[in-house]
Amino acid sequence: MNGTETTLLAALTLGLLGSSHCLVMCGGISAALGMGTASQHRYWLLLLFQFGRIITYMLLGAGLGAAVGSITGLSDTLMPLLRILSGALLIAMGLYVANVWAGLTWLERGGQALWRHIEPLARSRLPVQHSVDALAVGLYWGFLPCGLIYTALAWTATTADWQQSALLMGAFGLGTLPAMLATGVAAQRIMGLLGKRGLRRVAGILLVVAGAWTAWIGLQHAGHGQHSGADVEDAAPHSHHMH
Repeated sequence: MNGTETTLLAALTLGLLGSSHCLVMCGGISAALGMGTASQHRYWLLLLFQFGRIITYMLLGAGLGAAVGSITGLSDTLMPLLRILSGALLIAMGLYVANVWAGLTWLERGGQALWRHIEPLARSRLPVQHSVDALAVGLYWGFLPCGLIYTALAWTATTADWQQSALLMGAFGLGTLPAMLATGVAAQRIMGLLGKRGLRRVAGILLVVAGAWTAWIGLQHAGHGQHSGADVEDAAPHSHHMH
């Protein structure tokens, strides 16, 4: 399994096991969309809502990845530091998934100001009756202040590559789908499964290990940079993607 596959799996795992948190925050709107009279229609609206939400995640990821890439493009010596930051964020997310530490939820407060302006736009589309409304609500709902989403965005932005950052946020969004598409009894069963302590601990440990490995690679590259500028120059072309 190469580095890209590893990071995609990490993003998918984070979305899947962190979706119990997402279900609490977004489950209400998902349930509302699932209460239409025609079964085919309500499932279509629910899918469009989720599609819009994931599109927003990917657009935010692409924007942040491009922004970080434009900064680090001026100095490749910053890439090892981004790897270290990426590893630290992965470790933090692993601790979150394992229910050990949720210190990064303070990030939610940073998005409250923006959400105050977006929420009325989303509410104006309710109750959802048409496909356009469902998609629009999903696009708006992707901005909902959520520490898990913001941490994932910060992590993916450290790739300094808009394409990879968007891809990772897409994988994260797909990981949240099982819980978000379920309603009622099915949702309770999924939350029960995702909430099992053993499963969350194992997934958290895997994320922490992946983060430690990523940070270690960053430290190695940083050490080479201190000893030889040529080493940094040789490593630079390979450092625009996380491994």
